[in-house]
Parts: sequence; structure tokens; C-alpha cells
Amino acid sequence: MATRALVNLPRDITRGQVVEVRATVAHAMETGHRRASGGELLARDIVRRMEARLNGELVFAADMHAALSANPYVAFHLRASNSGTLVLSWRGDNGFAHSETVVFEVA
Repeated sequence: MATRALVNLPRDITRGQVVEVRATVAHAMETGHRRASGGELLARDIVRRMEARLNGELVFAADMHAALSANPYVAFHLRASNSGTLVLSWRGDNGFAHSETVVFEVA
């Protein structure tokens, strides 16, 4: 199954402006504490880390834990100083990895 992520930025960004970056990734997020109908424990499968890099420089990171809901949503603020490429990446259990690249255009 293909993973889907959405990243939202303001339409017009000016130099020095603090902008809100909003992102969500499609992931079921199984805690490892629930049991299947047969009684066996379901294996943990969560997104463990989300990172945002602007032109290769880490600008935001979050470590996630089992209490987070499915399809985790993250919002953070970033001061716009230069245009570039914003790469958001998610890593998790069972080899889960996904990244999205968006153009970060500063006027």
C-alpha cells in the first residue's frame, strides 16, 4: 500500500515571516497493547520520528510514542529566511519510511 502525506504551507511567504507548516501522514499506528479477535497481541507499528529539513538543515524534529493517534498530524512554525527545498520525512517500526518534498518559496 502506498503511503500518502499532505504538507500545507501558506501561499505567499515573505522574508522574515514566521509561517506555520502543517503535515500529516497516513499510518494506522498500532500501539502493541491491543489484542486481535483471537486473543493474540497485535504487534506495535508506529511512526517513531518526523523530521523537517530546509536545504538540508534540520529545522524541526519530533519523536513520537504509542499514545499518538492514527494518521499523525504535526504543525510547527518556521521563520522564512531563504527559499529552498523543504523535505519532511517520517520513520517508524517495521521499516516504515516516507518523505515528501515541497518548494519553500520566499518572496
